[in-house]
Amino acid sequence: MKGALRLIYPPQCIGCGLPVADDGDGSLRLCPDCWRETRFIGAAACHRCGAPLPDDGSGTGDESLICDDCLAIARPWRHGRAAVVYAGTGRSLVLALKHGDRPDLAPALAGWLSRAAAPLIRPGMVVAPVPLHLRRLMKRRYNQAALVSTHLARARGLPHLPDLLIRRRHTEGQDHRSVSDRFANIAGALAINPRRAARIRGKAVLLVDDVMTSGATMAAAAEALLAAGSGPISVAVLARAVKDD
Repeated sequence: MKGALRLIYPPQCIGCGLPVADDGDGSLRLCPDCWRETRFIGAAACHRCGAPLPDDGSGTGDESLICDDCLAIARPWRHGRAAVVYAGTGRSLVLALKHGDRPDLAPALAGWLSRAAAPLIRPGMVVAPVPLHLRRLMKRRYNQAALVSTHLARARGLPHLPDLLIRRRHTEGQDHRSVSDRFANIAGALAINPRRAARIRGKAVLLVDDVMTSGATMAAAAEALLAAGSGPISVAVLARAVKDD
């Protein structure tokens, strides 16, 4: 049946829609042009936030690798990974998922993130997305982070709590704000859903979001989890915004 469907509906690049070869699970469906415009983050990355760092050619990650931002800003989580740099095709796909009514992109993008987050996975770890406020959820109709975390948790066989965190108040967008303003904007906005608090006491948690820039939102989420008695927290994001070279 799958073979027949591929004949009728040949695989398409998730970036531009051009026909592409079938990669088996569909998670790497990119044409050559879109592939060149996608900067995947490899082992040479900050182990706190996933930002790419210069590669020494060893081909393996060094857990002592920490970026300048994470040396300057205390992170309430232990480790982090990101799938791609927030630029080029990676940025376009994240924006399409987030604002372009393309929830169909979630399985493929979750596949990217599942690979990137592999070093963070622990047995019994709870997977949870960063939440949207109800006002934004009603406008967008879905939480893009929750779509991705659903597929990631399923692929890794981990428990998934899409409503673990809640937004207590609506916050304005973080775009074009300074780092300090981002942290002030999100302060106190996230909290644990009291119906789920018992599920994460002492448990490792993997927080999932679409983009990390300053890390303010992830910090607010991690602080809420720790205050509720969670175990160690790791973070995984589809795309990591980086400073221009």
